[in-house]
Amino acid sequence: MNNITMKLNADDLILAALKEDITSEDITTNSVMPAYKLGEVELICKEDGVIAGLEVFKRVFELLDQNTEVTFNCKDGDKVTNGQKLGSVKGDIRVLLSGERTALNYLQRMSGIATYTRKIADLLEGSKTKLLDTRKTTPNMRVFEKYAVKVGGGYNHRFNLSDGILLKDNHIGAAGGVKEAIRMAKAYAPFVRKIEVEVENLAMLKEAIEAGADIIMLDNMSVEDMKEAVRLTAGKAETECSGNVTKENIARLIDIGVDYISSGALTHSSPILDLSLKNLHAIS
Repeated sequence: MNNITMKLNADDLILAALKEDITSEDITTNSVMPAYKLGEVELICKEDGVIAGLEVFKRVFELLDQNTEVTFNCKDGDKVTNGQKLGSVKGDIRVLLSGERTALNYLQRMSGIATYTRKIADLLEGSKTKLLDTRKTTPNMRVFEKYAVKVGGGYNHRFNLSDGILLKDNHIGAAGGVKEAIRMAKAYAPFVRKIEVEVENLAMLKEAIEAGADIIMLDNMSVEDMKEAVRLTAGKAETECSGNVTKENIARLIDIGVDYISSGALTHSSPILDLSLKNLHAIS
């Protein structure tokens, strides 16, 4: 996540998180540290995983005090191990204490997503299928969570509702059917937008192919039906399968031959990676 991306997309969100945590003052820190004192604290990894979000972690402290110095011994995407010193933060001890939880919340959450994504992406290695995330993200965390998916070796589906057309069951119901929904989408949307449609059975699949869908999502279909769907589609459209895909059950989908597998679990069910700021000490 580069500086331009950070300033355009992340700074306001990070500031909102800091304001959530500090509405008027950090009363605990101010009681034990009433004046400026230079200090340093270490960033320690407490379990094996994949690190993601280092620049977001750093930005938390910079927004509190631009003179804070953050150094890292690793980079986003690196595998890290229990007990490893990942970096350090040097600056006003009041800033180190007040920014600690917000900075760790971002880094732990993003690293957890990257770790979980890497485990699933490794299972797909060697196949043609790409692993996608979804819009099942934490409100106001999407930019961070989708970045973490990429760090973990996954790919981003559409970022938001303005980013692409995905006709799901309720859109199809509102339009009056698969063919009508696709026809209306083609009439309304710019020609540069691909049209993806969700289908739940082979009859809907055939309608989607005939209507000229660009991508067909096979939602909660049986493995046998999905294999038949891939055969019927045969290059007429790209295929994606979805529906409660997790690390534990993705193996059954690897040989189906779809172009994409999407998993909401990447962002809504990945556990955090345990990290800590330790050994805070003053520097004279």
